[in-house]
Amino acid sequence: MNTPDLSSPAAIANGMLFVASDVEPADEADFNRWYDREHVQERVRIPGFLSGARYVSLEGGRKYLGLYRTESLAVFGSPGYRAAFEKQTPWSIANLDRMRQPIRRVCAVRAVTGLGSGSHAVVLPLAVTGDVEALVARAAAAGRQLAEQAGFVQSYLLAPDTTLSTPLPRESTEGRVLQPMLVVETSSADAARAARTLAAAALDADPATGWLLALGWKLGAAELN
Repeated sequence: MNTPDLSSPAAIANGMLFVASDVEPADEADFNRWYDREHVQERVRIPGFLSGARYVSLEGGRKYLGLYRTESLAVFGSPGYRAAFEKQTPWSIANLDRMRQPIRRVCAVRAVTGLGSGSHAVVLPLAVTGDVEALVARAAAAGRQLAEQAGFVQSYLLAPDTTLSTPLPRESTEGRVLQPMLVVETSSADAARAARTLAAAALDADPATGWLLALGWKLGAAELN
């Protein structure tokens, strides 16, 4: 695995591992047990990981989403992450193979506005751009607008790292596009829908492409012994 340029703004920011997938109904029970009883805790125990959270889609996108926040992008090139990534448990191997239409992105967390974790989240895919810093500025401006809305908790831009965002075993590489994404966390589903509309207008995106998700549970590294 490669380490990003540590002098760049993206490398200084928190990192985020974004993993989304569908699962066949017959496999969901074991898939969820694996995530809840092994995988999230295993990942959050890696040095440099700050938290792991699971979401279920209410509207759009893949059914399941995992978000893992890290101290920086450099964590994804660390020995601890390399060991976990290259030495999957048998249970992990079985469930990684059960993922359908998976999406894996390793991103820098930019343009953070607000504090805390919301009960609901919007993931709004944005157009790929060659000027990431201009997009960061626009996302920050959108965050300030969103912060005025009832139920707003936090927003941030996920800027994928092309080197670190290697695909999952069943992820198609044909036509694979690493879109930046705005994530907005809110305190209700209605607030999330309103945020999706406002964010899409501010960032020239199609609100119909935005995912609406409910938080299942979240684990912080400080909670682990």
